[in-house]
Amino acid sequence: MMRPYVPKDNVQKRSYYTDRFWVAPKIEEEDVSKDEVFAKDVEALKSRFEIEKAFLQRGQLIVYIDPSLNLEVLRFFKEELQYDMLMELSAVDYLSRSGEFEVFYQLLSLSKRKRARIKCLIKEDQAIESVNPVFRSADWSEREMFDMFGIKVNNHPYFKRILMPEDWVGYPLRKSYPLHGDEAAQWYEIDKIFGKEYREVVGPEIRDAAWVDPKDTENFARYGHEVPKGAPYDSEPMEIESFNEDAPLVETFDLKKSKIVDRDR
Repeated sequence: MMRPYVPKDNVQKRSYYTDRFWVAPKIEEEDVSKDEVFAKDVEALKSRFEIEKAFLQRGQLIVYIDPSLNLEVLRFFKEELQYDMLMELSAVDYLSRSGEFEVFYQLLSLSKRKRARIKCLIKEDQAIESVNPVFRSADWSEREMFDMFGIKVNNHPYFKRILMPEDWVGYPLRKSYPLHGDEAAQWYEIDKIFGKEYREVVGPEIRDAAWVDPKDTENFARYGHEVPKGAPYDSEPMEIESFNEDAPLVETFDLKKSKIVDRDR
């Protein structure tokens, strides 16, 4: 019988910071005038677009823009400011804090040896324009952003999931998504391979990577010891006295000749 479904929508309503977690200090924001190259870039950018905020962090330029300008701003950075490589694009889930995603584009200028990060904030149901016409490397990254966060990208040439199956339920990198998946994830492969009628026969998929089956006879795992391959689950621990007996170029290790050192020297 399938376990009752427990809603996961409220997992992000918990307190963000408690005494269990270390809160990293915020990186200092510096004025763009401290860097001559970035100061000229921002001045040129402001002459064409209305930007929300610009500052320096750890030696790179951070610019916040309106999401409707993302394609034109990135084209300007590439064609006018010589930022010729899109190194990365993705998003950060801030839905529980502000109801928004932060979409970012990491750019690199080889001629200037400078990095710039373009950011914009969008609502959960808001789509954003594809930057694939400017940077071809955005193709798979935009598909992954949709696959993992559910962010829709307009005018993408081949817009579909890239990692998860087409009929997968949910978006795995949202902070509200359970770490081990939900009930749909536990039954996905069983339903696909055998059919739903085999749920009671096979059982749900175990998605906990740290789980050890005490009756496993193939992977040698037991609680506190190991056993030979195929050994019964109630077998005793192995008595190992020597190693590498069948390795021609490796000296055989004899446990009886070994010495146990009480402390490091």
